[in-house]
Amino acid sequence: MRDIIREEARLIMMRELHAQTNYALNDALLQQVLESFGIARSRDWVREEIGYLDNVGAVTRVSAGSVVVAKLTAKGVEHVERRIVIEGVKRPSPPES
Repeated sequence: MRDIIREEARLIMMRELHAQTNYALNDALLQQVLESFGIARSRDWVREEIGYLDNVGAVTRVSAGSVVVAKLTAKGVEHVERRIVIEGVKRPSPPES
């Protein structure tokens, strides 16, 4: 079940980054987004998931003071738009007709 939650959380974060004009948000805001989807986890947990996404090339991460900023990469955009599949991230559902 832990892996399912992690994969779902990673997709939720990537979708939220995709919705931003600059494809970027900080860890505190991503934590709030996850909580709105019923995934209440610590900020350290969110940072671990950002780290995973960075390691697979879906986001880049930069420390800015006390926050970590995640920015969606071209590879991350391709996953969200269903052109590629990134291992460890839930596949997006097809658009509803």
